[in-house]
Amino acid sequence: MRVMQIQDDWGLGNLRLAERAQPQPGPGQVLLRMRAASLNYRDLVVPERGYGSFTGTLPLIPVSDGVGEVVEVGAGVRRVAPGDRVCPCFFQGWISGDPELGRMTGSLGGPLDGAMAEFMCLSEQGVVKIPSCLSDLEAATLPCAALTAWSALVTHGRVGPGERVLVQGSGGVALFALAFARIAGAHVTVISSSDEKIERLRALGADATINYTRTPEWSKTAREITGGRGFDHIVELGGEKTLPQSLRCIRAGGTLSMIGVLSGSLLAVPLGLIVTRQVRLQGITVGHRDGFEAMLRALEQHRPAITVDRVFEFTALREALAYLRSGVQFGKICIRHPD
Repeated sequence: MRVMQIQDDWGLGNLRLAERAQPQPGPGQVLLRMRAASLNYRDLVVPERGYGSFTGTLPLIPVSDGVGEVVEVGAGVRRVAPGDRVCPCFFQGWISGDPELGRMTGSLGGPLDGAMAEFMCLSEQGVVKIPSCLSDLEAATLPCAALTAWSALVTHGRVGPGERVLVQGSGGVALFALAFARIAGAHVTVISSSDEKIERLRALGADATINYTRTPEWSKTAREITGGRGFDHIVELGGEKTLPQSLRCIRAGGTLSMIGVLSGSLLAVPLGLIVTRQVRLQGITVGHRDGFEAMLRALEQHRPAITVDRVFEFTALREALAYLRSGVQFGKICIRHPD
């Protein structure tokens, strides 16, 4: 089978098209013919061995998120059957319950081989069935970005009707956060870098928007949107440069879901704003299979728009990653696998 893999040494320059033997399912395993994949920011980090020993070893098949069709099952498989469309779970060993190191080290696309292969062989416990209302490309966007947003707002945040939510940007996690907050009945403010993106965000249901390029000190404007009270929940994707402003517009007792570090990973914030106002700073790293299946039920019920910005062919992975690095996308970047 054909794969895209990082070989010989780390770095995007060592990403190559290669051949591997097609895997065969053993007891409790399923064989998937992959149909599509989608990119996340971590897919830029993995080729540079950015997670240290947790990145895995070479050769490594990158990219965590994808969708495939079950073509063969091993002995004892009950969860899925040939012909089912399924998504591999980002964390293969985190089925339910609280996060534990052992449950969070088996992630696809590093250290485990990822979705850039014609076939994947996985435990039946590590896949979820996809409803028919979702296309292959839409389904491929779900395992990391969508579940991260769901975990932040629903599993941990428990956002409800009338609450005020602020979302940063227009990437995959941000757009899913906008969709899930709206499903929950919240009022959603989104900050973005361009008026063109803001227009599209409003079309997707954003109640209020701020262009942070024109308003660099956006926290004051954002707080005014809440009548001075502050936001109940902020989906924090920027990190180093945005967290200080998020702390200035979160309400007392509010929750900051710490997800991304797109503007830097160092922490330099006034800690008094967290302590004296009892702000909850909640780290979010994707989520478990039970959460994924709950999210799928919500998607099937409410059918929010899933925005795919651009689709690349299987062998154009390096070009797709360069496009991701540019930051110009609105929504998800997908990869179409060969038939």
